[in-house]
Amino acid sequence: MSTSTVLSLHRVRKSFGSEVVLCDIDLQVPEHTVTVLIGTSGSGKSTLLRCINLLERLDDGQVILDGEDITAIGVNPDHVRRRIGTVFQHFNLFPHLTVLDNITLAPRRVHRVPRRQAEDRAEALLTRFGLAGKAREYPDRLSGGQQQRVAILRAVATGPRLLLLDEVTSALDPVLVAEVLDLVSELRNEGMTMVVATHEMGFARRVADQVGFLRGGLLAELGPPEQVLTDPSTDHLRQFLGSLRAAGRL
Repeated sequence: MSTSTVLSLHRVRKSFGSEVVLCDIDLQVPEHTVTVLIGTSGSGKSTLLRCINLLERLDDGQVILDGEDITAIGVNPDHVRRRIGTVFQHFNLFPHLTVLDNITLAPRRVHRVPRRQAEDRAEALLTRFGLAGKAREYPDRLSGGQQQRVAILRAVATGPRLLLLDEVTSALDPVLVAEVLDLVSELRNEGMTMVVATHEMGFARRVADQVGFLRGGLLAELGPPEQVLTDPSTDHLRQFLGSLRAAGRL
């Protein structure tokens, strides 16, 4: 059975002033797969995700979502973002809303899902992913790991076609990282299509269908994790992995 392509990037370019941040990025993300982006800070990972969900305007190139050029003139970014879930490294939960209200806000307000239906869906997600009993809590009563898991479930609750995760463990203590990564692994097992920027190489090896190494705005290497992380083809990636190994992070 053939697998459809959810996301395609064609010669994506982005600059901030004279600094080229993304240079002719080509990438295909098949349905039900996880693409993990690695690279040093400043390599373009976060900017690439922001270009995909139209938070940044491209200088050139195309972003294709399910066959539609979402970067074409006249496309409504808000309509596109209804099909893309995004989670950043900081939780960005609404502090004055309960966990349940945080998760159901977009389904009710944006997707016009009836309250009872949205709440049932949210309760089911919380129970399935180890947060049963937290629906009526406020974010400041949760641990950092729990808050990040709620942020991910909030993005999942709308049934997105594509989920973007940007360094979702970088703001967490090491002890809390595992519970967030376990949630992402479960979503992967359920067939969620994801693009993930991370510094967690063990996680990349575990969940990725393909790993892309960004350096200086270029997609310098792309391939299966066993090849990219074990037998890199460029000196730059070998040096990057070597520095992680020396720091005990690989």
